[in-house]
Amino acid sequence: MTFEVYVHVPFCLRRCGYCDFNTYTATDMGAGASRGNYANMVVREMRLVHDWQQTHGIAEPPAATVFFGGGTPTILPASDLVSMLDAVRGTWGIADDAEITTEANPDTVNADYVKELADGGFNRISFGMQSAVPSVLKTLDRTHTPANVAAGVEAANAAGMRSSVDLIYGAPGESLDDWRTSVSTAIDLGVNHISAYALTIAPHTKMGRRIAAGTLPTPDDDDEANKYEIADDLLSAAGLEWYEISNWARPGYESRHNLGYWRNVDWAGLGPGAHSHYNRCLADSSGETGEMTSSPLGLRSWDIAHPKLWGQSIIDGKVPWDGSERISHEEHLEETIMLGLRLRGGLDLALLGDTVDMTRIRPMENEGLITIHGGRVVPTRTGRLLNDTVIERFFDACSL
Repeated sequence: MTFEVYVHVPFCLRRCGYCDFNTYTATDMGAGASRGNYANMVVREMRLVHDWQQTHGIAEPPAATVFFGGGTPTILPASDLVSMLDAVRGTWGIADDAEITTEANPDTVNADYVKELADGGFNRISFGMQSAVPSVLKTLDRTHTPANVAAGVEAANAAGMRSSVDLIYGAPGESLDDWRTSVSTAIDLGVNHISAYALTIAPHTKMGRRIAAGTLPTPDDDDEANKYEIADDLLSAAGLEWYEISNWARPGYESRHNLGYWRNVDWAGLGPGAHSHYNRCLADSSGETGEMTSSPLGLRSWDIAHPKLWGQSIIDGKVPWDGSERISHEEHLEETIMLGLRLRGGLDLALLGDTVDMTRIRPMENEGLITIHGGRVVPTRTGRLLNDTVIERFFDACSL
């Protein structure tokens, strides 16, 4: 059994035009949810969540991974991140070989900050690079200094931490050469892990409104597919292998935390809007059997999104969930298919039992969308680009 912890830090220096995450630029959202007091509130939530786990028959092992995301976790003092990590250790324990990561805006860290994280137990840092081309960064409303990405990676290396960079492709106006420049620059940093995500536009964001008004062009699916292939070619040539549709790493440097999500392990999400997932838990007295269940296979929950309301719930001594739901057997199968078909390790057909009609799956191998070997289905590069289609055909073959 594997257990992970995710800590969401909802604060940012500014809100980027494309961002649809649960983030805020205000320093104090009320009810204790301020930058200065945030670590204390998260520690209090940990205690509430741990108590809830115990009353629902959940005894988690020490955390195999801890991940601080945002927002911008490194907008907080390094000592605050370390204190929250120490609280995870005190609440659940942390495995000796745990992967402990924080995301970072390159402008919010320096060598001293990174060293303080490393001394406090962090061993991995993920920098939001997004692009190496100033015009593309401007379109994305990113204001960080590109040179600070390299400085951050150097600081991480000096502190003995692994580092990763995140890229975004498909920004309006980004040329294929712009994208090649960004990928090549990321490779030249010498990092062992690179993520590359297609830009997704939410209508209510600043960028979404500009596209709707016609002041920015709409991202093009064919352009994004071309850029994915460019990334895959360049990264593979540099020795970074794809292990999930949007992630490449040298062998042994994969993000264990993210792999945990795709493998449907248990995780506790802390902070406004954070999600949690448990494979087995006792039902609430409000309704269900009161017995340990394996089908429905568990429960997913999500924290209250607004920091003030989240904070007030914690002050009131309540687990700050906005809602939760049981995972039905059918939903579990759907998740198993969707997650497995994103991975280089593939989808284990044994997990589907006798629900899948292989006569409807094998044609996809002939079409070059998947390979089937050793009881596992792995998407080809074409299958990765058409992942939604592959998944839908699997659903049909399983009558989901």
